[in-house]
Amino acid sequence: MADKVTGGAATGPHVLRRMNLAAVSKALREHTSHSARITDLVSATGLSRPAVGRALDDLRRAGLVEFTADAPSPRMGRPAQQVRFRAEAGHVAGVDIGPHKALVMVADLAGNVLASHRATMPDLPHGRRVFEAVRSALVAASAEAAVPVEALWAVTVGTPGVIDQGEILLAPSIPGWAGLPVRRMLSRWLGCPVHLDNDVNLAVLGERWRGAAPDADDLVFVQWGERIGTGILIGGKPYRGASSAAGELGFIDVVSGADRGAGHGPGEAMGSFESLVGAKAIRELAQDMGAVGEAGRDIAALFAAASDGSPAALAVLDRVAARFARGLATLLLLLDPGLVVIGGGVSRGGDILLEPILRHLEHQTLVPTEVRLSLLGETATACGAVAHALASVESRLVDGTAQR
Repeated sequence: MADKVTGGAATGPHVLRRMNLAAVSKALREHTSHSARITDLVSATGLSRPAVGRALDDLRRAGLVEFTADAPSPRMGRPAQQVRFRAEAGHVAGVDIGPHKALVMVADLAGNVLASHRATMPDLPHGRRVFEAVRSALVAASAEAAVPVEALWAVTVGTPGVIDQGEILLAPSIPGWAGLPVRRMLSRWLGCPVHLDNDVNLAVLGERWRGAAPDADDLVFVQWGERIGTGILIGGKPYRGASSAAGELGFIDVVSGADRGAGHGPGEAMGSFESLVGAKAIRELAQDMGAVGEAGRDIAALFAAASDGSPAALAVLDRVAARFARGLATLLLLLDPGLVVIGGGVSRGGDILLEPILRHLEHQTLVPTEVRLSLLGETATACGAVAHALASVESRLVDGTAQR
């Protein structure tokens, strides 16, 4: 029987069967030790036992589950059947590319990270040299995980810049990167599906998957370092905007007069807001305000001095927090996300920085918004890339094309 299309959405037994397959697969992966009884799966999914059985048959044919039996008991009859998700049947990789590093994680189909490899970018990174560094990092991470790179089922790559339909349209921080067919080059080399997205769009997925915002449906993630970017989730789905350029908080101008005529071109390296509160701006402000000797050259030292009670260092952080809160309030008033997660290098300041941000933010929004610091640190984008690659495999699984 063919599936019907109602209101733009397909309905029918085949669609229902694929939905059941996805639900059972998810329940198995999330179950303790990825092994469960059929009755456990019925309870976890809310599906009937026959529906669970059909989904398990499909998963078994795909090589993704195996059936075992509990140890027999003299007081019981026939031992219950156990089902185990074969997480080792396939592997994915998540890649975080930046102007200074490439971070690669290789994981099994349950999301267990088997290896993580960090490579330093060459001096004066340029498009082709960056691509070769990423290739080498993928090979190294796969070797550490004992998984041949050509055996990966899916790879997702996060990179700074404006990404639209897998193409890099704009990447000011990496010369020669925009326009390079990175996704096609990697896919041709690896022989598996490769996905490309903005690094902060993936970081927000990482924080939702394994970080500070478990299962949050409306979420803003702010990457705060030398540059500032924002990942947005609305209704559990990433919001990219009509031109895939949503969330560029770093380019919001919160200080210039309306008649100043200030602006920026598409290739400009730094935006107005990140020029005001980015890591470089913080170092310069610390120097201008005479914060504890050479601390202006090292943000970590500035945070340490503030933690020790240095009045000058605390004054620097209060000024930075006031600036940052003003820009963040713009997003909160527009989106009302309910939860904000702050990541990136500057977030390592911890509570000594978070407290003044919350204090300044309190009087600039209409409703309170919870603000948390990232739990994933510099691994947020790579974790999000792994989560995206796993979702890609699951999508192909329900269509019967998950295997390599």
